[in-house]
Amino acid sequence: MARQKLDRKEIENGLSELDEWELAEGGNAIHRRFVFSNFNEAFGFMTRAALAAEKLDHHPEWTNVYKTVDVTLTTHASGGLTELDFKLAKKMNAYAAK
Repeated sequence: MARQKLDRKEIENGLSELDEWELAEGGNAIHRRFVFSNFNEAFGFMTRAALAAEKLDHHPEWTNVYKTVDVTLTTHASGGLTELDFKLAKKMNAYAAK
């Protein structure tokens, strides 16, 4: 998986394919808040997302408070967003929809 930093146009294209994700301040990360029905659903989502992140060798910055999970994705080694961030975001959206 490419860890090459994306340019502005590639980032805009990637965001256009993602529901509810937004560019974080500074433009070097994307962010989304997931809200579930309860803690069990939130934790189940985090478990599925953690397994996907491990397979991609790309790990999110996230916090969990009860039924809310805040996620920020960036590729620190590249100094910004890469294909990995958008791939993991798409997987997270799919897991949240289940």
